[in-house]
Amino acid sequence: MTNKPMKYFILYILCILIHTTSTWSQDTIRVDKTDSITYYHIQNYQALDKYINDTFFGILDSSKYSKLNFIQFGNNHFQFYTPNSPSFERLFFELRQMVKNNDRKLNFYHIGGSHVQADIYTNDVRNYLQTYWAKLPGERNWVFPYNLAKTNNPSSYTFTSDNNWEGHRSVIRKDTTKYGLMGMAIHSNDTLIKMDFRYRKTESQPPIQHVRIYHNKGVLPYNIKLESEGISILNQIRDESLGTTDLYLSGETNTFHLEFSRIIDSTSYKTDTIRTAEDTTFVCELIPNPLYLYGFQLLNNRPGISYNTIGVNGAGLYNYLDNVYLDEQLKQSPPDLFVFSVGTNDANVTYDQFKPETYKSNLKKMMQKVLAANPNCAILLTVPNDAYYYRKYPNKNVARERTVIIELAKEYQIPVWDLYGIMGELGASKTWRLNGLMKSDYIHFTSEGYHLKGNMLIESFLKWIHQMEEYQDNSILKQN
Repeated sequence: MTNKPMKYFILYILCILIHTTSTWSQDTIRVDKTDSITYYHIQNYQALDKYINDTFFGILDSSKYSKLNFIQFGNNHFQFYTPNSPSFERLFFELRQMVKNNDRKLNFYHIGGSHVQADIYTNDVRNYLQTYWAKLPGERNWVFPYNLAKTNNPSSYTFTSDNNWEGHRSVIRKDTTKYGLMGMAIHSNDTLIKMDFRYRKTESQPPIQHVRIYHNKGVLPYNIKLESEGISILNQIRDESLGTTDLYLSGETNTFHLEFSRIIDSTSYKTDTIRTAEDTTFVCELIPNPLYLYGFQLLNNRPGISYNTIGVNGAGLYNYLDNVYLDEQLKQSPPDLFVFSVGTNDANVTYDQFKPETYKSNLKKMMQKVLAANPNCAILLTVPNDAYYYRKYPNKNVARERTVIIELAKEYQIPVWDLYGIMGELGASKTWRLNGLMKSDYIHFTSEGYHLKGNMLIESFLKWIHQMEEYQDNSILKQN
């Protein structure tokens, strides 16, 4: 008869064997090749919030930037605060399938203020993502003629026109324009409007085979014609309720000429009453209906990533929340990844004036708009850069924004890119300025600073892929 100590020992050994078998079985399923989305859900032993990243990952020149010891490169990664992130696990699955099969498009969006309108560091990210994998050029997607609105235009493309344009920006409170996704608009009353588009100063120039124009809702008072060498319009479809015209082209191009010609009877009448001592006169004035433009989507039939930037100088979350048509326009190309870099202008007030609960409420409302367009969208929250208030006082509100951002990251199981922490936190922008990386306003970066910022974001993205691939046999990253 077996004594009690031996009995307990045998039971203990059996428990270990059962646990080991269960773990081995789980690991076997984990490395088995399958296209199931459940395959990419991260197990507890691969907790996202426990990942230890490398300081440098091949994008940044370590021999150059390691000398800048005031920058916390060790913090340059996507920081998760939960073991799992269903939306980022799904994004990883879609990304792997896109690279493996060359069969799908992924729409990335990045929203911010002046840092994003300039499209310096974001264009670095776009160029990298659209040239990193062969045969995956993606689309340019959303663009806007900022220069025709008399504000700074991204250097990667240009619209030219000799017509008379008036610009509208969502940051101008007195403007009654109903804005869309881009937060900008232009309008012209000219009878014949001509406009040209072309790429410039950018490595990535995805071909264009479909142009979607966002314009007046209802009956458009203009006919539209597109010209490009060797290209014709196969089909033109107008949606009056959405305020769009889709132009499907016979081939691919990277430049085009647009003409908007006024329809003869597309005018309104304005009646004024003039009263004198002797008589009353009614004056009827003919008012042409203007053409309003809210943005363009430049599309094609190629797989890959589109990296869309939404930026308006001086904009905060409160401005984007007021954009009436943002929701419906975002749904036209639902986001797979949405990067929030909004907060610099929200925080640019005194310590007492800044209300963290308001910032959190506004950010959460914007996140809900994104998730309404795609409930599975992966959202990346970025902490704004360190800045000075009126160039004199280190802005302590940025740290308060970081607290809010981390709270939301935990709630939604999404990561944070902590630029504020990477820079060195409070007052770091002065050091960045002394090293030629920041302008004298202690808010905006120099060209070198923006390119460094872009390379750090690219590295963080690649580190995230590496993190997700830690237990994969076949990497989609290039091997050095």
